[in-house]
Amino acid sequence: MVTQQISVSPTLPTLSWQWRGHTIRYTVVGTGQPLMLLHGFGAAIGHWRKNIPVLAAAGYQVYALDLLGFGGSDKPAIKYSLDLWQQLVADFWAAHIQTPTVFVGNSIGALLSLIMAANHPEQTAGAVLLNCAGGLNHRPEELNLPLRLVMTGFTRLAGSRLIGGFIFNRVRQKTRIRASLKQVYGDPTAITDDLVDLIYAPACDPGARQVFASILTAPAGPRISELLPQVQCPLLVLWGEADPWTPVTGAEIFRQWSDRLSVQFTAIPETGHCPHDERPEVVNELILNWLNESLPA
Repeated sequence: MVTQQISVSPTLPTLSWQWRGHTIRYTVVGTGQPLMLLHGFGAAIGHWRKNIPVLAAAGYQVYALDLLGFGGSDKPAIKYSLDLWQQLVADFWAAHIQTPTVFVGNSIGALLSLIMAANHPEQTAGAVLLNCAGGLNHRPEELNLPLRLVMTGFTRLAGSRLIGGFIFNRVRQKTRIRASLKQVYGDPTAITDDLVDLIYAPACDPGARQVFASILTAPAGPRISELLPQVQCPLLVLWGEADPWTPVTGAEIFRQWSDRLSVQFTAIPETGHCPHDERPEVVNELILNWLNESLPA
């Protein structure tokens, strides 16, 4: 395994790691109990820029990586899935951490963190789930009929060789990115130029369109209800109440398991899909308090 220093941020030093012939970008800051931060769809390490320094300063060794296909990691033309990323994270843990780790994820990254807790108990000390996605894609039965038809048509067009590129070029425009963020962020002041650039820049990389099309047609992956019976470690579930993508009602399943698992749930008012970026001062404190209570040194 070869690592190489790369300078992409004045605040978050980054390294590269070779996995299955692909370059994976990651960062590690601090010492102590390891935490692994896993971003959501379209995001990257920089989405944790308001969390990593605080968590590291509190005495934790904080890792974050760009999942294959996102951020500064390679974007090969392959089939993407939660299974692929699960193996990536498990292999990264074996290569770099090798100590039971708390996985912290947002959206798809939260679902991936839950998958790690369920399928890799030897690697997982706990998991923090921020607005956990129910799947990599919506299952057809989860959408009402009009929206189901719209999404089916959009998926086919986005994967088309004839007009897929046109659609992707429209989707990745900065104005479109900003408009999408306004839909899912409860706090509009958190939608900065830096945040838009963080999402826009990787979307201009070679291979980004193929990644987008592949993920749109990827399987949804395991259901939360299938994963929870396998989880043995404590969970912290945080949810921005104003999230239109994964409504807070999706947290009900975690409440139902609270008598069988160590689950702590907190809803965050006036906050959307990315509470760690919208309300970092609230989220950081909740995570640190839970770590101190559930995983004392």
